[in-house]
Amino acid sequence: MSFMEWNYLLYVKVESIDREHEKLVMLLNSMYDAICTGQGKDVVGTILNELIEYTKTHFAHEEQLMKEKKYYNFEAHKLEHDKLTRQVMEFKEQFDEGRESVHLKVMHFLKSWLTEHIFGTDMKLGYFLSNH
Repeated sequence: MSFMEWNYLLYVKVESIDREHEKLVMLLNSMYDAICTGQGKDVVGTILNELIEYTKTHFAHEEQLMKEKKYYNFEAHKLEHDKLTRQVMEFKEQFDEGRESVHLKVMHFLKSWLTEHIFGTDMKLGYFLSNH
């Protein structure tokens, strides 16, 4: 059973963004599976690193599209990206130092953030990009 289901409701109707969102959901599910099956800090850490790096790549891609199409809400959208990046990097530092472990609280935070960001901010971006 997956932690977060990927389904048509999450489509923003921009193929490249939808593929990236689907991969983010897959990585989140992989990390959840690793936690639930007790695979250990090394495995969870590897997946966490991959999730962070892929998120940065995804954000850079969205920001490039917004710049190219002169998206009216670029600054606010980028601020959301920057805020999550800071939060996740702080968590990762704590994880790397052994002060924090990946647990369901963090997983629920990431799931909530991703869902809210897709349904809110990214849906608006998808509509804009589809029409420009």
